[in-house]
Amino acid sequence: MSIRYRKDIIILYTYIRNKERYRRGDTDMGLKILIVEDDRLLAEAVSDYFTGKGWKTDVVYDGDSAVETVERKSYQMILLDVMLPGRDGFYVCRKIREMTETPVFFITARVMEEDELNGYAVGADDYITKPFSLPVLYAKVMAMTGRLRGGAGSGMLVRGDVTVNVRTREVEAAGRECPLAPKEYELLVLFLENPNRIFTRDQLLIRLWGYDFDGNERVVDNHIKKLRKALSGSRCQIRTVRKSGYRMEVSV
Repeated sequence: MSIRYRKDIIILYTYIRNKERYRRGDTDMGLKILIVEDDRLLAEAVSDYFTGKGWKTDVVYDGDSAVETVERKSYQMILLDVMLPGRDGFYVCRKIREMTETPVFFITARVMEEDELNGYAVGADDYITKPFSLPVLYAKVMAMTGRLRGGAGSGMLVRGDVTVNVRTREVEAAGRECPLAPKEYELLVLFLENPNRIFTRDQLLIRLWGYDFDGNERVVDNHIKKLRKALSGSRCQIRTVRKSGYRMEVSV
């Protein structure tokens, strides 16, 4: 049986076993994780485990591919091997921190204190040492994403005075309800998950409208204008970065 076929069977079995929970929203469906690991068997095992928990997973096997992927997509968690072919994990983590504040967990067989300190210095949030238990890894990931989303399992995304219920798509800004159209909602979630990251119009078009969108790129500006109006008076504001794009700033 091929690896791809076996993975499809695992995903199908997991869905059938948990379809009632998916319908109720009891899983972590919708959360996305990037796994950067050159050991393909380990990467597949981690991917299958998180897929079974309702996560969406992407897997890459080298540092350059990791940086390229983070430039194009948003994640709630990144698992990053230290020892990668070509660019090592320290370099990759440094580049990721230039783009996003997404939590990064280093996966490593290196346990020297100097390596751990180096990892934290370039922006890693935690370490997990090989060999590790998949349930323990998952628990650590959920603890981290739960803190960032307003409490483990809450389904809430919180930045400043803006709160998004990612299950019901309800938004509050500065203590008031903030109804949003679908594209404004998607823009808001993207900016909240990547505060201070600059997105160009092209990046926003690709992420929200897809590669095959053939309309006017000014559609982005129109939705940004509407989102700014909806967030008026909030501590979360979308700023224009001249000749670059847009970013969200969260004031204290």
